[in-house]
Amino acid sequence: MYTRRRFLTAGGLAAACLAIPAAVRAKGVVEIQMRASARGEAVWFDPIGLRVTPGQTVRWVLHHDVHTTTAYHPKNDHHSLRIPEGAEPWDSGFLVSAGASFDVTFTVEGVYDYYCGPHEAAGMVGRLVVGRPSGPGTLPFDYFKNRPGGAAWKSVPEAAQAALPSVAAIMAHGIVRRTATGGT
Repeated sequence: MYTRRRFLTAGGLAAACLAIPAAVRAKGVVEIQMRASARGEAVWFDPIGLRVTPGQTVRWVLHHDVHTTTAYHPKNDHHSLRIPEGAEPWDSGFLVSAGASFDVTFTVEGVYDYYCGPHEAAGMVGRLVVGRPSGPGTLPFDYFKNRPGGAAWKSVPEAAQAALPSVAAIMAHGIVRRTATGGT
């Protein structure tokens, strides 16, 4: 998995594109907006569910407010594992300037669940299906309770569980957006 944090400028975009292998560029970069309502009472990723091909790059772009994109993984504040076991976890850190972005190129097939650090409890989460669905992201949210070492992992908050789109919806539609009421 290839990750890169970028604050793009006109010249930086061209240089950044040259640094990405041609095979990856050919598949295209897909963007997920990190959004918040004007007063911050609602926060979300747009889209909240997305299907991508192995080798494709996903770019999270900050609209406004302060957000992160962080993989559900024990290396990220002891969260439960909700990405494929062979995949590298990511954490963008706090993105604070409008237009700031963070890229991840996904090479391992499976389901990837992620969250915004400051807004996870408010249900600001997202799900990617890379190629075919597999891995811990396809399992029930409490699958790890009896797993060795799993007792120390944090569970996905209920609001986050409720917000995540189903793998079936992502497979059927390719893209799932948040509804006006906050669900999918």
